[in-house]
Amino acid sequence: MTAPIRLLIVDDHPVVRDGLRGMFTGDPGFEVVGEATDGAEALALAATLQPDVVLMDLRMPGMDGVTAIGRLARAGSAARVLVLTTYDTDADVLPAIEAGATGYLLKDAPREDLVRAVLAAARGESVLAPSVAGRLMGRLRTPAEEPLSQRELEVLTLVARGSSNREAAARLFISEATVKTHLLHVYAKLGVNDRAAAVAAAYDRGLLTPGGR
Repeated sequence: MTAPIRLLIVDDHPVVRDGLRGMFTGDPGFEVVGEATDGAEALALAATLQPDVVLMDLRMPGMDGVTAIGRLARAGSAARVLVLTTYDTDADVLPAIEAGATGYLLKDAPREDLVRAVLAAARGESVLAPSVAGRLMGRLRTPAEEPLSQRELEVLTLVARGSSNREAAARLFISEATVKTHLLHVYAKLGVNDRAAAVAAAYDRGLLTPGGR
């Protein structure tokens, strides 16, 4: 008889942990060996419990999931990390995959999909939510993007806060024409045609965050 897959659940929300534990505890193919509320606790438990698969949330108080994934990889952990989160923006997906995550699912995934993903992760196979796979494929098909300069980010931040070109120019002590030039560069780099689309794209890619940049 095949030994059950040993699972470590990492999420700061008790309701999520309870739901996942209940889902897998009733299946003889899995054994929930531990639960952690943040990345630091996950690292400590992974070192002692030796799970086969870690179900990892990304945005948690204390050490976040991406940092924990990278540290697990550098520590030589044999555990496969399956990200299970609410977020599928470029700013979440790409760092997690680059840090070493084996798979990436969203929390609204059906139970059957999650079970299949854990089984696949245990075998070392990558499983991605459809929206995540689409983002990664889009990145592969698109030439590497030129990053925004510091000044372009400053202009875009002010635009996102509702500043006109004239107001942005006054805040940055540059001419209004220079602001327009910076915005044209931003449009080209983000592949958009107007201010609203540029702001939306910047939030989507994690270049801007609510309440700041």
